[in-house]
Amino acid sequence: MNETVIEYILSKLYDLGIEDIFGVPGDYSFPTNDTVCTMPYLRWVGNCNELNAAYAADGYARVKGMAALSTTFGVGELSALNAIAGSFAERLPIFHLVGMPPSQSQQNQRIAHHTLGNGNYDAFYKMSQHIVCAHAIITPENCIEETKRLIACALHERRPVYFGLPADFAMQPIIKQTNTPLSLEPKSCSKTLKITVNQIINKLINSKQACLLAGSISLRLGLEKELQDIIEHTQIPYATLFMDKSVLDETNTQYMGMYAGDFINPQVTSFVESCDCILNFGTIMSDFNTACYTSNIKTEDIIHIMDNYVIIDGQCYNNIYMKDILLALKNNLISPTHYPFSQNSFPRAQSLGEPIVSATKEITETFLYPRLEKMLKPNDMIFGDTGTFTMGLAFALLPKGASFQTQSLWGSIGWATPAALGAALASPSRRIILITGEGAHQLTMQEISQFARFGLKPIIFVLNNDGYLIERLFCREPEYYYNDVAKWNYAQLPSALGCDDWYCKKVTTCEELNDTLLHIETLETAAYIEIITDRYDASKYLVKMGEAITSIY
Repeated sequence: MNETVIEYILSKLYDLGIEDIFGVPGDYSFPTNDTVCTMPYLRWVGNCNELNAAYAADGYARVKGMAALSTTFGVGELSALNAIAGSFAERLPIFHLVGMPPSQSQQNQRIAHHTLGNGNYDAFYKMSQHIVCAHAIITPENCIEETKRLIACALHERRPVYFGLPADFAMQPIIKQTNTPLSLEPKSCSKTLKITVNQIINKLINSKQACLLAGSISLRLGLEKELQDIIEHTQIPYATLFMDKSVLDETNTQYMGMYAGDFINPQVTSFVESCDCILNFGTIMSDFNTACYTSNIKTEDIIHIMDNYVIIDGQCYNNIYMKDILLALKNNLISPTHYPFSQNSFPRAQSLGEPIVSATKEITETFLYPRLEKMLKPNDMIFGDTGTFTMGLAFALLPKGASFQTQSLWGSIGWATPAALGAALASPSRRIILITGEGAHQLTMQEISQFARFGLKPIIFVLNNDGYLIERLFCREPEYYYNDVAKWNYAQLPSALGCDDWYCKKVTTCEELNDTLLHIETLETAAYIEIITDRYDASKYLVKMGEAITSIY
């Protein structure tokens, strides 16, 4: 007997390396839920809600390269849409499997639960089409071809796709038809590729001072090694912007540090903005990434090499792919001694220095971030919500192999807690560190129960500064009460959520934090630490950003 529709789809996702399916069960998605449970090589990860499940899939995809999510029709899929939109913006392939009412109910426009009560069954399907790169309603007849197409689109565009699965169709055997090959690797236009590569090389050879920006899109495309080869071959120095932290190893001798416009690291800013040739491999010039657009790079000095286009001197060349450009550059670049810039001195990435204890002994940014930097280890995975905590620790110098993940383009607070869960499930052998503010944590913190459920041992730091500090600094009336949050006893929450053997502590002084961090190093259990700071204690970077934003609005 042929595989069923859902068996076929799940087996193809497993072939890609997906071993976990995130989601919340529902009657229309029971075929998916049941089949996952009967496939010995797949694991069902039941989350606390669909939004958290989609956030967790996002974190999983950042480690594994892709992820799968299962939700039910209407109530489930709509709950997940915010996270799916974030994965779309930040270029992460998520296979969204949506269980739909049976085909006969849809054809006869019957009034059923989880619908709008008007017989309209395609409203939610249409909503999703704006935040996925491909979509289809799967039937036994089209299952093979559409599955191949959706997979190809997701991997090529590095964005989510939507599988609509009517409950009856999902359990029917696939109908095999002509097996049409589908290329997953689109090729660049050879003529355009030659023109652009020659221009890049000529600009590089004739430059007096050059650098490279290593962007997140190169990471999403899995091109870190190829990019590192270019850096080693040319000895070109490189920097990263906020969203792109840890795209490449920060222990590399060519790494200058974070480029953050006028806000911080002036020596890096001065060098980058003095270059007459800047190779941008996949950096998105967003507001957060350019430090509120304070970066000052001339159009004629920067070459934007993106996923499927290149911009040189303001002219856009389409249908050329970053992978092909990197390969062509590697094959055509000459010895580093031929580049005038190779002898230039450039700033080297600096650590945050020694922690400084405040006069009051209270925990401040001068102690917190340098001290946390010292606890980081090679291959750590750090996940942070886009807020006060991340704005400070992002400028720490990471050890070899460590990664630092934020969602600074989409910027949905609460993302980091479930995303860290997804990453931990994707790579349980690596140490996972979650940094979050108490405001963001309140949105999704129930997901810490899943760490315990799956035997994971995260280190979680919750920064409690009595409200939304990032919002206080961005708005005109920081003391308005919309910036307040409910006061929780955070250190007691893990126990209430079934995390029985976790080390939990609330710290209020530098000495307490230091002793706690030393104790964590001796533990074999998870740790959950609430860190108390003043409500306006913020990193220099966040203060500068607040000043820039409030001057505009």
